[in-house]
Amino acid sequence: METLELVKQQGVKKATTNINGSKAVLEAFIAEGVETIFGYPGGAIMPIYDALYDYHDKLKHILVRHEQGAIHAAQGFARASGKTGVVFATSGPGATNLVTGLADAMIDSTPLVCITGQVYAHLLGTDAFQETDVINITTPVTKWNYQVTDATEIPTVLAKAFYIANSGRPGPVLIDITKNAQLQPFDYEGYTKCEHIRSYRPNPIVRKEFVEAAAQLINEAEKPFVIFGQGVILGKAEKEFKQFIEKAGIPAAWTIMGMSAIPTDHPLGVGMLGMHGNYGPNVLTNECDVLIAIGMRFDDRVTGRLDKYAKQAKVIHLDIDPSEIDKNVKATVGVWGDCKETLPMLTSLIEQKVYPQWLKKFNDYKQLEEETCIVPEMNPVCDELSMAEVINLLNELTEGNAVVVTDVGQHQMVTCRYAKYNSSKSNITSGGLGTMGFALPAAIGAKFGAPDKTVVAVIGDGGFQMTIQELGTIMQSEVNVKILILNNQFLGMVRQWQQLFHDKRYSFVDIASPDYVQVAKGYNIPGYKLEKREELKHSLQNMLEHNGAYLLEVMVGKEDNVFPMVPQGCSVSEIRLK
Repeated sequence: METLELVKQQGVKKATTNINGSKAVLEAFIAEGVETIFGYPGGAIMPIYDALYDYHDKLKHILVRHEQGAIHAAQGFARASGKTGVVFATSGPGATNLVTGLADAMIDSTPLVCITGQVYAHLLGTDAFQETDVINITTPVTKWNYQVTDATEIPTVLAKAFYIANSGRPGPVLIDITKNAQLQPFDYEGYTKCEHIRSYRPNPIVRKEFVEAAAQLINEAEKPFVIFGQGVILGKAEKEFKQFIEKAGIPAAWTIMGMSAIPTDHPLGVGMLGMHGNYGPNVLTNECDVLIAIGMRFDDRVTGRLDKYAKQAKVIHLDIDPSEIDKNVKATVGVWGDCKETLPMLTSLIEQKVYPQWLKKFNDYKQLEEETCIVPEMNPVCDELSMAEVINLLNELTEGNAVVVTDVGQHQMVTCRYAKYNSSKSNITSGGLGTMGFALPAAIGAKFGAPDKTVVAVIGDGGFQMTIQELGTIMQSEVNVKILILNNQFLGMVRQWQQLFHDKRYSFVDIASPDYVQVAKGYNIPGYKLEKREELKHSLQNMLEHNGAYLLEVMVGKEDNVFPMVPQGCSVSEIRLK
């Protein structure tokens, strides 16, 4: 079906065409540039799927195996492409199956528009078949949600949905459409993108005096330190950020979500912050005199004990979300605004400097960490493979050019510690919510979002079993995703905590797995199980070079731990190397 071409003539009423609500939804998608939808049909959303039958040449629909898989795939798509992810789900269980992904997208600021079907409007509140109050259920985990009961609202509501999802601090939006609204014909006057909503200010007004105050603190600093998060990537400010740190000459460390905003081998990049971050960035947070936080929210996994966090430092906090300023860490100077706008202003006011002695301290700590942690992990003396050596070799073979999607657990921390990236939007993980089962469907979405890049999903044996059914999506949609399972036969992160803090009382963390290679074979996906070190390089090469999806299971040490580590309840300067 051809997209409706409606011409607005000055001084003349808009041309109208009679279509139903379902077609109005799809016309909105086309107008917004949507090309890929992840979803699963059902009774309450069937009219939209019926309309989709006529739009197959303009909208690609990926049939997942579970609605949670749909929303994680949409997250992966959004994170890899920088666009808004789109999801379809039916009412009742279809809608409630989105909740985990909504919460994940909300805390990780991922732009999504989710469309759920709903029962007929006259049945609302009657406990009709597959009716749930999806609006109240999802209010805490969406940036905005709305229930449509009249088809005439659809163009305006969807325009608002896309605008809200991808403006300011991005986030997920859910639109619940009753079945009668999907079927209802109305006079369609075309689609107009939303550019303003009264009382919604996605980009706060930048106060120049605060930028000037921040610049003064930076110019007077002797040991300044930059910590940055995903706000740099979401703001598409990678170039502006790089110009800022290079003129300032300031060491910069990334959060897990900020990783890849600058190449990981940048000379001013000093590593990852947080519970399993690098030694120097954590310790020296409590030694710097000016701490410059850019596009990050001072998560507890970054700060450790707040009452012992950077108390000696003057804090500058740049963020697009005013609610983040002073929320966890009191700022000396708070700079509201999009960092793509505020960073050039700040860069123009700072002096060009270098801090050789200060940077040397980071490098000295890096050397200590390498001797104590990294070299032993990369070169284990036992026969068991370590996760670190697998990821290190993967780096060599991909040359830092792959999109790496991680699940949640020890493998996630090891990958984030050792993976190398040359370009932005290459590290995709569940950061704030820590959702096991995220990686496999997110990798599917990431491949659609970055079709020209190699996409590798690094997954633990526990998380893989949570969304293993999405192998069916890979099979049917022929998605070229590389699946690397690091199998330690444990729920590894929980086991590590039980070992270190619960006297090795291993309570329900010993997890059995199926024969993953045979399971993959059932989905027409070839694979291999690796247990010997001498086969590692060849097996990784086979996986990467295979034309199509491939599963490689690597058996790694059962009781290997991830260090450094900031124990819960400790300050970042109490980080343990072993």
